[in-house]
Amino acid sequence: MRNRSFGGSLVAAALSALAVSACSTTQSPQVAASAPPEPEIPARVRPTEIVGRWGYAAYHKPEDRARTEANARGQCKQPYVIGQGTNGGVMMYLADSSELQELRLKGSSSGRDYVGPAGRTPGAQDREIVSFDGRVMILKYVDPEIDGRYGTGIFVRCAPRAAQASAQTSR
Repeated sequence: MRNRSFGGSLVAAALSALAVSACSTTQSPQVAASAPPEPEIPARVRPTEIVGRWGYAAYHKPEDRARTEANARGQCKQPYVIGQGTNGGVMMYLADSSELQELRLKGSSSGRDYVGPAGRTPGAQDREIVSFDGRVMILKYVDPEIDGRYGTGIFVRCAPRAAQASAQTSR
């Protein structure tokens, strides 16, 4: 009988030793101090400036820009419509998406402006606003793989429908 109680004590002591050793050798997970999110920098271009109807075309080679801009102007019969978002952004399509999403116009510490989802600037789905003069807007995807597929986009503002109709009737 004595052996049983001694054996049980040995097992209990061994388990206790294991439990204590596990506590002393296991390091508690280190919680990395994360930096606060970078404050959003407003873009120089305002969402209200790009809301509207646009002719759209894209090119891959810089020498094709002039021809592509003329092609974009001809697309106003079936315009790309950039709508006003409910949260201050603009309604546009992301690459490889068939659903409109509200995108933000975002500035950056480098002085460049972007259109893309909320979050890091520039993000993988962002497009850089290469140039914008109120009439022509050029957007280039930040991600080289996406840019390689879609190219640099040229948006040419379409005339308001009333102006188009009066121009056609005066001919």
